[in-house]
Amino acid sequence: MIQKTEFGKTSDGTAVDLYTLTNRNGMIAKVMTYGAILTELDVPDRNGKNADVVLGFADLKDYLERNPFFGATAGRYANRIAGGQFTLDGKTYHLFINNGPNTLHGGKQGFDKKIWKAEPHQTADAASVTFSYLSPDGEENFPGKLAVTCTYTLANDNSLKIEFTATTDKPTVVNLANHSYFNLGGESSGQILDHVLYLNADKYTVVNDQLIPTGELRAVKGTPMDFTTPTPVGSRIAQVGSGYDHNYVINSGGGTLALAARVKDPASGRVMEVWTTQPGVQFYTSNFLDGSLTGVGGKNYVKHSGFCLETQHFPDSPNHPDFPSTELRPGQKYDQVTVFRFSAR
Repeated sequence: MIQKTEFGKTSDGTAVDLYTLTNRNGMIAKVMTYGAILTELDVPDRNGKNADVVLGFADLKDYLERNPFFGATAGRYANRIAGGQFTLDGKTYHLFINNGPNTLHGGKQGFDKKIWKAEPHQTADAASVTFSYLSPDGEENFPGKLAVTCTYTLANDNSLKIEFTATTDKPTVVNLANHSYFNLGGESSGQILDHVLYLNADKYTVVNDQLIPTGELRAVKGTPMDFTTPTPVGSRIAQVGSGYDHNYVINSGGGTLALAARVKDPASGRVMEVWTTQPGVQFYTSNFLDGSLTGVGGKNYVKHSGFCLETQHFPDSPNHPDFPSTELRPGQKYDQVTVFRFSAR
């Protein structure tokens, strides 16, 4: 079932629509045309009781004014580009600097701050909404007119699939990701340090103090970065500074739909598996939440209130020829799929 309502209006009076997708098990996903943002995801626990497992706000104003990328579609380039610049085909492009000396999640006005067009679809087994956006040549100083789609599909097997596609009329770079913050106990349930995480990744991209990759892919074995066996998120978090904010190299290498991660909340019994065609996943433990943001459930989000598993290409790939390429050229199609599969036990 699909229901369309108005979520609010932007400062210039543009209406923002909210689409509510419901499957036959009562699982609910809500997505809106502003930022192609996932605002709510209601998932049953081991007793069949639903809870919203993504952090978010109750009204549009908070999304417009102070959203730390809750549920957002990050682009044109998700994650960081060092120094806000890259060179493609001998030409250097200078981007907007919005994260120290670097560019983060597309610049000043990334895809998370755009109004997308929406088209709902429904079949016997799934409900979906395809969001589309046409990014003009030179937007945020990225080259090429980029036609982008983001399709959310809620299926009766309690999975939420997110598919990104893009085509361009000039050589460019593209890296699209969903930036949902999850808490499998429910968005108002507190910290996620007891969640048990498995990452199908033997290596991660080493970064400098600005979270820019050095180029080294380091083995996780014997370090606090190792989640190749299921481990509570908080068990070694103190050993990595303020928390995890690292790109893991998925063992599949990308290109085919493969298991990247599995997370379980022992209290509720909810389990989430992350399957993706992407080569990397950013594991982030909401290190910068400080209690100043009030969530949709009326409680403030403190540090480690949620975790992100942002499937992606590696940060700063345009400046690392050895990383999987993020280049997109005319005639090619960018097509990446991530599936979040939910169960409870």
